[in-house]
Amino acid sequence: MLWGLLPLFVLAHTSHHIVSSMLTPLLPFIRDDFTLSYTQIGVLGSAYNLAYGLSQLPAGWLADRLGPRIMLTIGVAGVACAGLLVGISPNYIFLALFLVLMGIAGGGYHPSASPLVSAAVEPKHRGRALGIHQIGGSISFFVAPLIAAGIAAALGWRGSFLAISIPTLIFGIIFFLLLGRLGYARREKKEAKAGGEEKSSQPGQMRRLVAVILVAAGVMVLLYSAMQFIPLYLVDHFSIGKEAAAAMLALCVSGGLWAGPLGGYLSDRVGKVPVLLATGVIGAPTIFLMNVVPFGWVFSAVLILIGMSQYLGMPVVEAYIISHVSERRRSTVLGIYYLVSRGGPGAISPVIGYLIDHYGFYASFSTVAVVTAAITVVSGLMLWGKRE
Repeated sequence: MLWGLLPLFVLAHTSHHIVSSMLTPLLPFIRDDFTLSYTQIGVLGSAYNLAYGLSQLPAGWLADRLGPRIMLTIGVAGVACAGLLVGISPNYIFLALFLVLMGIAGGGYHPSASPLVSAAVEPKHRGRALGIHQIGGSISFFVAPLIAAGIAAALGWRGSFLAISIPTLIFGIIFFLLLGRLGYARREKKEAKAGGEEKSSQPGQMRRLVAVILVAAGVMVLLYSAMQFIPLYLVDHFSIGKEAAAAMLALCVSGGLWAGPLGGYLSDRVGKVPVLLATGVIGAPTIFLMNVVPFGWVFSAVLILIGMSQYLGMPVVEAYIISHVSERRRSTVLGIYYLVSRGGPGAISPVIGYLIDHYGFYASFSTVAVVTAAITVVSGLMLWGKRE
């Protein structure tokens, strides 16, 4: 079942993220068009990410009542419709409002898709399956900077959003029809019971669960929030052209093409906890290196490592929650994780923008590195001696 339908969900995951992932590489173009400060740029990221994160919990609740088919379709076609509105935004305020709408529409995808994917495989293969599913989202983040820069050079940033949103909307409609024909969404609850197992409460289980979510979501939120300013950093610090700066972001997000599946594979072999802690161990010093390495191949390697740190633990924490939380609480805990990990950048991005405006990039990236290291140490102490 899974290996036959997994490519469809990988493509759906790509379509879900492709429109929203256009925002970061196009920020230099948007800034020049609306004459924005770093703080205002951070607010744009906040508008989408906060709405995206906050919508995860109610979207998961709706998926249990309306069915995942509807929520998955909104997560693709609804995001595309919001992307069309972003492309015709007359000013900064409307742009922020349409990004909020995009985040709300996208909130239903992950709470619906991840349980469907994980329910179709044996528990020992969950990490690998979720890692393969993650490739879809990573593809969108990888290709978006490349195609966004190319389209923007010819049609402007508005043309980029319009050109990508239209085919995404068409796929969303096709996806809805395919799910209905296959009947896959309707079998989700039955399959989940067949593939899942109830977990009894064990001493320290809640503490370990909190630690897992803390390190996984914390590292992801901090690195992703800092990553949003990388194109602007390249333009302002290294005097790189806007098109080249947007395209270089692909190096950072390329980690998702291999780090996610690698993290899922390693978690099935060596344990989930070591892989999750490795994200902070690698991510904290790497984000600091942004301040000191010169532009060139070394800087490109740093961007790749940042992407690796961000994506390595994503399928791992999902597999951990599905494996360690009872079925009746699983959607709620997943919703909490998605709320923090997807909505967290909405709270952190304006803070980083404010720090850059007042203290510069060096102090801002250093702060992110220190906080990332602190979260990793605290979580490591809470998880001491555990591999799963």
